[in-house]
Amino acid sequence: MTPNPILFAALLVPALLFFCYSLWRRLSLVRLGQPENRFDNIGVRIHEMLLYAFGQKRVVAKPFGINHFVIFWSFMVLLIANGAFILEGLIPGFSLEALPKPLYQSLMLLFDLVSAATIIAITLSFGRRLIFKPDYLDSRYVKARSFEGFFILSCIALLMLAYFGLHGALLAVMGQSHGYMPVSSFVATLLKNSPLADQLFPFATWSWWLHAGVLIAFICFLPVSKHMHIITAIPNCFLRNLEPIAIPPKEQFAPGNSYGVGKIDDFTWKDLFDSFSCTECGRCQAACPANATGKSLNPRQVVHSLKANLMAVAQEIRNGKTPTTPLIDGEGEGSNTEETIWSCTTCGACLEQCPVFIEQMPKIIKMRRYLVEMQASFPEELLNLFENMEGRSNPWGIAPTERGKWAATMNVTPFEQGKTEYLFYVGCAGSFDSRQKQVTVAIATLLDAAGISWGILGKDEQCCGDSLRRLGNEYAFDKMAQENVRLFQERGVKKIITQCPHCFSTLKNDYRQYGIELEVIHHGQLLDQLMSEGKLKTTNQGEALGRIIFHDSCYLGRHNNIYDQPRNALAQATGKQPLEFARNRNQGFCCGGGGGRMWLEEHTGSRININRVEEALAKNPDTVCVACPYCLTMFEDGLKDKQSSQTKVKDLAEIIAETVRG
Repeated sequence: MTPNPILFAALLVPALLFFCYSLWRRLSLVRLGQPENRFDNIGVRIHEMLLYAFGQKRVVAKPFGINHFVIFWSFMVLLIANGAFILEGLIPGFSLEALPKPLYQSLMLLFDLVSAATIIAITLSFGRRLIFKPDYLDSRYVKARSFEGFFILSCIALLMLAYFGLHGALLAVMGQSHGYMPVSSFVATLLKNSPLADQLFPFATWSWWLHAGVLIAFICFLPVSKHMHIITAIPNCFLRNLEPIAIPPKEQFAPGNSYGVGKIDDFTWKDLFDSFSCTECGRCQAACPANATGKSLNPRQVVHSLKANLMAVAQEIRNGKTPTTPLIDGEGEGSNTEETIWSCTTCGACLEQCPVFIEQMPKIIKMRRYLVEMQASFPEELLNLFENMEGRSNPWGIAPTERGKWAATMNVTPFEQGKTEYLFYVGCAGSFDSRQKQVTVAIATLLDAAGISWGILGKDEQCCGDSLRRLGNEYAFDKMAQENVRLFQERGVKKIITQCPHCFSTLKNDYRQYGIELEVIHHGQLLDQLMSEGKLKTTNQGEALGRIIFHDSCYLGRHNNIYDQPRNALAQATGKQPLEFARNRNQGFCCGGGGGRMWLEEHTGSRININRVEEALAKNPDTVCVACPYCLTMFEDGLKDKQSSQTKVKDLAEIIAETVRG
């Protein structure tokens, strides 16, 4: 049927023009951002887009994601159906029936089944928002339960109902029933036996216009709503960061340069594109440890604020004026508070969860850089840290000559090129923290027991600079990284063992920006290897340690995808697999010490380490096994607060050392 093509064209053409204008108006703002290359490795990018956008890999990782998978693919299939609907409405006589019969019938069967599946999926989506909703839908960020969310769901539902109304009525008018249109045929039967039996053709006409009206409304609303992600999410998967971790970009220090991000056009075009690609699903918010413990940080809100700020100040920037809506200020639409920016632990949970690869955490680090380097505005607790780091290259400001004192009772030799294979990069905590020094000794003992050739730098070792970089003090980090790289090159260092995942990640990943490729291995990996090769033999299975639960370090796990080796080492040492936290591996919960938060108090909400300790105690362990100095400290502090003295915290190396020495 072709109801009034002139009237339909008069409504559709302005809608399409509005769609194109709105889309151009928003996407053209992306050009305000700074340059960034996201078009390398085209083959890999196409693969990733197919896997994550069309395959919906991250979406279906959550059980309810299957519902979105159904809606996504129904949308893709029904693009053909709606394209045909538009052509039929504009061109009298146009019909898919002109296609070869097998193809036509196959398409109609597909449209029928997909439309029915969509109605079921939309019903479940309504139910999830109204009845069995997750906790984060009740947060201050409630776009998923806003008018906008319900409007879109209603539009999709009406499109499907109109589809069946139209085709069911037409089949009823013709007195036909087709096996290749089972749902429409069923609707036809219902209509013939309903009070509408005498009004089938007017009902078909009404359904056609309902379908046309909703389709036109959808076309107009899509580019001005959060559902613009339907257009941007697929290319955003193509443009994703291909590195295993989001490494902060290197700054070029020169007089007159500006550092970090203080206004929206300081971000790169990809950062701005991210803001239009956010599906606002809330997965990043649900995974964020700061948000879970009552801090003001909500990764979803941060991304939304970038979009709101860009929309508000774009014309001012184009006119060369100072933006009237600040990017960093008090709480408000388009602005982020400093408290929000300093709340991030850089655990990477938001990056891991986002189905379309929005890069929330790197944007926060860029804003930290601006606060530190351009405004000298940072929490007071960081002042001593920065001074100690810059003066003595460790957080506590202890004299460098103290670095090697942990080895006073051991026969430890300096690293010498050609004589020692590995540099044991002890790190600040391993050198100065009294508790972590026990871990250092345990690792050194195991290396000797396995016959590994290793040495240390002693007083010449410097901090790797991880906390400085995550806290935004890029200038101090840059200086430290250059000095370390120069030292490694002078000493001929090529293989490094670390006991700290933050040192591991910084030396392995960040230092590549400084022209050095190091073979860095975390002691969790090395111990697994040594035990598998039989170079470390256990004499007991650590029965005194009781039930052991393993905690994933964010910088070992999520940032570097190392999950199995520490568990394998633990299992080989104790003869059994460790207990698992409810949130483990890539879903693991931060200890609260990363991103420089080790040196900051938590003034808002509850403490992140307490949250994690309570999760551990729910499994009633005797020992919590960690593989990171920060995690060790945070767990010990948390267990003291919970007065749970019966539960101990030990590093993986300490546990294995106990099983080896008997």
